[in-house]
Amino acid sequence: MKMNKNEFLERLRKGLAGLPEDDLSERLDFYGEMIDDRVEEGLSEEEAILEIGSPEEIAWQIIADYPLGKLVKKKMKPKRSFRAWEIVLLVLGSPVWLPLLAAAVVVALSLYVSVWAIIVSLWAVFASFAGTAFGGLVSGIAFISIGNTLTGAAMIGACLLLSGLSIFTFFGCKAATKGILLLTKKAAIGIKNLIIGKGDM
Repeated sequence: MKMNKNEFLERLRKGLAGLPEDDLSERLDFYGEMIDDRVEEGLSEEEAILEIGSPEEIAWQIIADYPLGKLVKKKMKPKRSFRAWEIVLLVLGSPVWLPLLAAAVVVALSLYVSVWAIIVSLWAVFASFAGTAFGGLVSGIAFISIGNTLTGAAMIGACLLLSGLSIFTFFGCKAATKGILLLTKKAAIGIKNLIIGKGDM
């Protein structure tokens, strides 16, 4: 879909709505200058924008790379000072809301650590298969060299089986690790979208 510079920047602004205003302006200026540079090189605005990419994809990448701590700090910063009765309510309610918040954080972290513990266990299984296969190969060759051919051949056969299992396990571990990393990234972006999606900062 063709668009001019103003349309591109407006869609990018909507995609980044909720970011701190100074950061938002910086990103918009950057992409505005990028379009201008390409136009100076002889491209039309539409062609320049096609080279840069869609504003939605750019906004997604910016949010993915944006520090979560900075978003939380900006979002949690009060727009006005608390009134006395609000402070009293916060203090009186803290025995209820503070443990609930802490419990929610601990449960989320526990689940995340448990998932990574499973991934580490899978890699340990791969390492044990690969290590046992290598040890079995060395032992099999040693048995054959001392004349115990039947035992050596059996060990080499078991070693080949373990080698095959270790290869399958490796690809499974690799896919599981990539999946968890992708899920982590998507979860982080989802949290960021929840933070920036509720009103202006």
